Amino acid sequence: MDVSTIVLIIVIVIVIIVVLNNVRIVPQARAFVIERLGAYTGTWQVGLHFKIPIIDRIANKVSLKENVLDFPPQPVITKDNVAIEIDTVIYYQVTDPKLYTYGVEYPMAAIENLTATTLRNIIGDLELDESLTSREHINARMREVLDEATDAWGVKINRVEVKNITPPRDIQMAMEKQMRAERERREAILRAEGEKKSVILVAEGNKQARILEAEAVKEQQVLEAKGQAEAILMVQRATADSIKMLVESQPNEPVIALKSLEAFARIANGRATKIIIPSNIQGLAGLATSLTELMRTDDETASANAEAKAPATKKQ
Repeated sequence: MDVSTIVLIIVIVIVIIVVLNNVRIVPQARAFVIERLGAYTGTWQVGLHFKIPIIDRIANKVSLKENVLDFPPQPVITKDNVAIEIDTVIYYQVTDPKLYTYGVEYPMAAIENLTATTLRNIIGDLELDESLTSREHINARMREVLDEATDAWGVKINRVEVKNITPPRDIQMAMEKQMRAERERREAILRAEGEKKSVILVAEGNKQARILEAEAVKEQQVLEAKGQAEAILMVQRATADSIKMLVESQPNEPVIALKSLEAFARIANGRATKIIIPSNIQGLAGLATSLTELMRTDDETASANAEAKAPATKKQ
């Protein structure tokens, strides 16, 4: 093999190496910033690209994914002069690789310092209690300010979250005492409300018991009245039936007189202090008295005759 052949092979190998070194494949969610002779010439997106050796160079490889920055706690002072520490998390995404490369020297340091100053400005307008309860307001305000400031850097702030707010130890102890007192107050209120409801329920129960008892007495009286009414009705019906039967039997005058005397006897045995006697009842009563005297005279006569016969028998 002669010298020219060897030189040709060497040249071919060098060309292949140079070509391979200048062929680039840009993966998904990545972008390459290209400079030609030190000046920006373009941005390579996803795919196969070839740069001119020595003339072109890759100035920056930028990730287009959403990234997270977790900054250390920042000391801030509230409006009521309380020093607290706030830990923030930022979600950002590069939207313009050219501005991200040439807009600011150190993008992450710039975002961190901007976050710290913005946080101090926002917390400086709030008191401690507002700072602890206004996380949504702080997040929204910081995202708005940071997103506006980082537009010139090719960065979009998608979300800002306040992760931790740490007040001083003495403030924490005072807050714990306040929370304990608030819990005790709520417990006392709940206990008082429970006792109140218990008393109300007992009173309502007693009321319902009295109402049920009164209704029971009422129903008992109604039933007794109904029973008495039915008994009276049955007596009246029985009396009516007896009168009906008496009328149907067509009684003679002695029977009627006897019934009248029985009725008069029942009236006389009552509790009435005054009795009005019809004239016909008085005649019947006189008749009954005459019959009684006649029967008594007959009995006395019979007794005298018996006594008169008794001595005569002894003498014999």
